[in-house]
Amino acid sequence: MIAVCDLADDLRDAIVEYQFSQQKVIYEQNCTLIDAAELSVLNSCHRAKGAEFRHGDRRGCLRETRKGVLEVIESWSKDFDKPRVYWLNGLAGTGKSTIAQMIAERIFADGQLGASFFCSRDFEDRSNLKLIFPTIAVQLARNYADFRSIFVPLVQSDPEIAHESLYNQMKKLIVEPLEKSAISTVVMIDALDECKDVEPASAILSVLGQFISEIPKVKFFLTGRPEPRIRRGFRLPLLAKATDVFVLHEVESSRVDSDIRLFFRHSFSGIADRRGGRDDWPTEEQLNLLCERAAGLFVYAVATVQFIDRTTKNPEKQLDRLLQLPESTVYEGKVKLREDMTLDSLYVSILQEAFGDDDPGDDPTVRSVLGAVVLAANPLSPSAISALLGFDTEDVFPLLSSIHSLLALQEDIDQPVRPFHKSFPDFIVDPARCIDHRFHVSPPNHHVELLIGCLNLMNRTLEKNMCKLPDVVTNSEVPDLDERTERYIDSGLQYACKSWHKHLVDEHTARTPEITSILHWFLENKFVFWLEVLSVLGATREAVDALDVVTKWLEAPPTFELANDCFRFVIGFFEVIDESAAHIYHSALPVSPQMSMVRKLYGRHANPMARIVYGLPDSWDPAIVSMEYSCGAAAWSLCGRFIAISDGTFSNDGSRI
Repeated sequence: MIAVCDLADDLRDAIVEYQFSQQKVIYEQNCTLIDAAELSVLNSCHRAKGAEFRHGDRRGCLRETRKGVLEVIESWSKDFDKPRVYWLNGLAGTGKSTIAQMIAERIFADGQLGASFFCSRDFEDRSNLKLIFPTIAVQLARNYADFRSIFVPLVQSDPEIAHESLYNQMKKLIVEPLEKSAISTVVMIDALDECKDVEPASAILSVLGQFISEIPKVKFFLTGRPEPRIRRGFRLPLLAKATDVFVLHEVESSRVDSDIRLFFRHSFSGIADRRGGRDDWPTEEQLNLLCERAAGLFVYAVATVQFIDRTTKNPEKQLDRLLQLPESTVYEGKVKLREDMTLDSLYVSILQEAFGDDDPGDDPTVRSVLGAVVLAANPLSPSAISALLGFDTEDVFPLLSSIHSLLALQEDIDQPVRPFHKSFPDFIVDPARCIDHRFHVSPPNHHVELLIGCLNLMNRTLEKNMCKLPDVVTNSEVPDLDERTERYIDSGLQYACKSWHKHLVDEHTARTPEITSILHWFLENKFVFWLEVLSVLGATREAVDALDVVTKWLEAPPTFELANDCFRFVIGFFEVIDESAAHIYHSALPVSPQMSMVRKLYGRHANPMARIVYGLPDSWDPAIVSMEYSCGAAAWSLCGRFIAISDGTFSNDGSRI
């Protein structure tokens, strides 16, 4: 009977693999048939890169594991009489994303996957709610010609549509084209809890609930931790009745333990084959103990294998060392009190194994490097971390290598490093969980350290025309712009220019003389060179966000007035800056107000294309921006800083009236 089951599984795997390869060929052929003009529109759409299931180094489930879960979800995906939304609900470390990857591969092989978005807090664009719907829409347009024929003209007529509200994005970019094209497909969103969302009920789910009845041929598969806002989102009346829920951490423990045991056996067999070892390693007793400590968490099993498989260590000794470590901490005993308890013990053990005997004077360096890994807005490479923090790369890379089992780390020092699982950042920033405070990362302190590091790096290295651009050109007219930016602006400086303000977390960040002094020097000496870099990187909007954050944070002159003047310069000449780094000097500076602080500081760099004799204003217009909007209701906030505009009203359950 076992042999028959194995044969059936082999046959099924072979069929899926064949279908996947065939579907991949079809997809690539379809992409070559897209008209060049349409392709240009799709490529220019505002979207998240690397969010699709085919990108990155994500892996599906090990064969023979999670079979029951996979079969249930696959059955749902093919039966359109079942609810159109499916929520795979699971605690941290239970394997949601691994299952999602496997499901994506199988649905893709069946030709049913229209789009996928794998959220990740490690990447700024993949944790941005406003990029989920545009990214999904672009994938649908690539996959379905009928959808594309509706989508492309829509984006051409309204290029800013991707920056509208979530409601408008869903309605215009996804629902209306799906209704008109009558496509039947499956859309996947993984790890929704990793997106930044301030709404009490998930904003994405609230919008999805309002439209799900209008697209009966489309199914949505979502995964996420059962966080309060996610639970509230799925409980909204319009969505609740259209949703099936699978609670992953409530699967019978014996089935999960069996899968984890199989994973351990497979992994240790591979280690023994590659590095040599006894046939009877590990023993049944060791396996039993590992499975007991994993307590149903696949992430524990993965981290354990990576710790044991350190290339510089003997695997058998590593396993013995791990099993000899205390089974419990102050927070953990024989009883698993919370889903993160067993992980806490493992993480502390790995950190102590790596740094336990080091000089206590090295602890600040360890914390600083770990802080850069877990708090960066986007993953940084070891070389970039070194540049930002002022350390030698020769010191940073070995430090990271010593805890490689907790990180996705490559041998190339210029490749980004990130936590291998989101549970590690959660652990290391929580002093109640990271009980060895030598390793605890305090977000407020380390955000300030990264902020100062970014500003110092920009102050040291920014200069005029860093990319050696030809004179009087727009960015689009430079054919090798990407190659120039990569050659002349290293990853550390790119990060600093795009993300320094994201470490000025909020108005409570201490206004120290060190920060204000460095910031003032930056605005006084490097401001327009910074705008140049953002322009060639296609990130001019970051300048608006950065200066908005800074002006709210600063309280006193003279830096406040300077930052505000810089803000007005960016707002006033946004289109010019965004289109051409060179025209900052040819067009923006020459026509800026005569009394502008930016003009006084940087006017010597201006290179006007014509001599302006008369008509320059003395100061900025009192109106920051003008807009036209047809609305049904509007209201000012009590503080007078915000205005709410609506083209309709909503009921208490979030439905549109």
